[in-house]
Amino acid sequence: MDKSTFFIVGKHAVIEALKNPKRKVLRVFLTEESKKNIHRENQKNNLLKDVKIHFKNKKELDKYTPQDNLMHQGYVAEIEHLEKLILKDFIKNKNNLNFACLDGVTDPRNIGSLIRNAASFNIDGLIVKERQFPSESKLMYKSASGCVEHINIFKVSNINSTLKNLRENNFWVYAFDSSGKKIFTEIKWEGNNVLLFGSEGYGIRQHTKKYADFLVRININKKVESLNVSNSAAIVFHHLNYLKKNLD
Repeated sequence: MDKSTFFIVGKHAVIEALKNPKRKVLRVFLTEESKKNIHRENQKNNLLKDVKIHFKNKKELDKYTPQDNLMHQGYVAEIEHLEKLILKDFIKNKNNLNFACLDGVTDPRNIGSLIRNAASFNIDGLIVKERQFPSESKLMYKSASGCVEHINIFKVSNINSTLKNLRENNFWVYAFDSSGKKIFTEIKWEGNNVLLFGSEGYGIRQHTKKYADFLVRININKKVESLNVSNSAAIVFHHLNYLKKNLD
């Protein structure tokens, strides 16, 4: 397990990290007001019980976000990485799983928003390329609004080989591409599925498309070239979550 530490900022990011029993929070840096808010909003749980607390004023906390132009809201925490999840172990003896997979999506804000969407609509996990994933980004944690603590994130060394292995384990891979012949709402979405999304600039790499079973698209106004990747994902996640709830 990676025991290195890093800093996150923002009310929801810090509070959800404190709530997560799997997350090691070493220190929190709070204003007097933010400490009161934590106690006021979490009266049944003493979230600060086993954590070192350092009181700072707003100006002192500003130094933790000098280049990111982020609002810390009076909350900063030093945390450890979560234990790495192994995809092949997770899928054993499980059915009707829906994973999102990112190919070339590297912007921390987009990834954070996508994580928030995935957690909101009960996606079973997010597959990312380990080398490209901004795992210590304050911006990603802030954009995810605490939802990094509520989604399974699988960091893999190679997206293509991961898709190949999943297909061999009874997963269907659906690549979201504007050239897709079928609209995604026309799919039944049964069994195990991987929802593959590419970067906004380049889309899904041609070589990676070869590992998809189907190319599908979101039906949007033809005057609009494309949607932001996190917005596209939110539309798809909501639809699958709706289907799953109504089929159960």
